[in-house]
Amino acid sequence: MNDVRENQAPEAIVEEEEINLLELLQVIVRRKRFIVRLCSAVAVVAVVYSLLLPNIYSATAKILPPQKESGGGLSALLGQAGALAGLAGGSFGLGGSADLYIGILKSRSVADAIIRKLDLAREFKTKSPDETRKALEGAVKIQAGKDGIITITADSRDPRRAAQLANAFVEELGRRSVELNLSRAGTERIFLEKRLDVVKGDLKRAEDDLKAFQERNKAFKVDAQATATIEGVARLKADIVAKEVQLASLKSYQTEENPEVRAVEAALAKLRGQMGAMTGDGRSGDGILSAGSVPSLGLQYVRLMREVKTQEAIFEQLTKQYEVAKLSEAKDSSSLQVLDEAVVPQQKSKPKRALIVILATVTTFFVAIFTVFLQEYFAKMGEEDRERWDEIKRQLAFFHSRSGSARG
Repeated sequence: MNDVRENQAPEAIVEEEEINLLELLQVIVRRKRFIVRLCSAVAVVAVVYSLLLPNIYSATAKILPPQKESGGGLSALLGQAGALAGLAGGSFGLGGSADLYIGILKSRSVADAIIRKLDLAREFKTKSPDETRKALEGAVKIQAGKDGIITITADSRDPRRAAQLANAFVEELGRRSVELNLSRAGTERIFLEKRLDVVKGDLKRAEDDLKAFQERNKAFKVDAQATATIEGVARLKADIVAKEVQLASLKSYQTEENPEVRAVEAALAKLRGQMGAMTGDGRSGDGILSAGSVPSLGLQYVRLMREVKTQEAIFEQLTKQYEVAKLSEAKDSSSLQVLDEAVVPQQKSKPKRALIVILATVTTFFVAIFTVFLQEYFAKMGEEDRERWDEIKRQLAFFHSRSGSARG
């Protein structure tokens, strides 16, 4: 008997499930009028609503940020500038990162410039600058793809206005990038000019002192080994000064924790260690040879010669870097490349009226199905469940009445 029951149980379960499904279908068919009427009403409302929505046109512009220098031209000149080349590394463009240019495009200054240029406050009918900026932010979408290309998409009811708005962002980005490049290049040029004036004076004094010493001592000279050591110390001293200038320039706009600042500090410490090893004094690193390496009379000459060679090396590096800064400042165009200018769109981008009607109708259909099931459940509710439901309604009504009296 048990085996028979076990064999019949699955069939009974299947039959029961089929009956339940048929009951559900019966409920839907019995209340189909409600479902059809509700879906039809919502569909009509969605059609009317979508037809009342204004057409929106989208215009798109694409920009390629400047890529990093790969060699040749100005990059070759930078390479010849020695340790100071890092000063002007960013003067030939703000960099190849698309995020940097997106940040500029989304800045308040760019938004305000475009608002003034296109008189968007009147077009958006806003009452404050903040509202106008928010409206502009909602009308323009700026993003960068994996390929680094920046896409600017502007929406407007007027197709010509959409293209004008997208191109305005492109023009403003080009203008701002030029201003930032020239501003930084001008700052570096002025910085180097001041440093060059100091070095010129130091070099002239060093040459005059050496000339006076030679005249007093009948053109005194030291051996070739000492001369080579002097030149080596002078070059190393020039590298140290160059790194110090580079570090001072970096610290003017970077923090102590910046990786580039830390790298320059490490390189500077290494150069100072080499200076200490060459001079036999690891503490000072001032570039003065030990007294035992040259005759006593030649020590003064070594110091004077070292100063001349050092100032000459510093002057040479600063002069190269100064020319690089002047070339950078002379650039009068942005290195941005406009791949696609925004053109007047011929077709609307939104609203998608058919999609609105379909989504509204489908959503209403499922809501109607859920509603008829609830109606059927309440219609067939047992006496005990009905009492529970009435109790729930009384408690809810009591809660609302108490909250209303408390507010009163």
